Amino acid sequence: MKFLGIIPARYASTRFPGKPLALLGGKTVIQRVYEQVAGVLDDAYVATDDERIETAVKAFGGKVVMTSVDHKSGTDRCYEACCKIGGDFDVVVNIQGDEPFITHSQLQAVRACFDDPTTQIATLVKPFTADEPFAALENVNSPKVVLNANRNALYFSRSIIRTSAMPGRKIG
Repeated sequence: MKFLGIIPARYASTRFPGKPLALLGGKTVIQRVYEQVAGVLDDAYVATDDERIETAVKAFGGKVVMTSVDHKSGTDRCYEACCKIGGDFDVVVNIQGDEPFITHSQLQAVRACFDDPTTQIATLVKPFTADEPFAALENVNSPKVVLNANRNALYFSRSIIRTSAMPGRKIG
């Protein structure tokens, strides 16, 4: 299978404007994300609507595609970028532009999901553990997900999800 990584990145974030261009250990956040992805997937592009990000990506030798400023989500931006890039890719992986610490093993785990021919979509999840502070669960910057017994996602939220079938620590 051939994998295309698309990293949506916009400058006008409401929580941290300019985050893709913020410096982290002497490199921009977007460069750190790109370098992690480019080493694992067959090809990688940054999808952006901002010329400052486009210039920065080209400066470090990355591939970039300009997209509309009207997208409501990174997924919408990835779709447009994928249409513009073209190619014979079997899987498109949407990698968040603000994940500079994504690891090769995490990307390989996503790749491995597609070894099963019935897989159409996959996402990384990490369980909250009882030793984490409750504030971690309340953090709106950390999406939550409910999985069924087959580890299929049923529901996503930025708020705490209360379910009667949730094992482990009681909430509230």
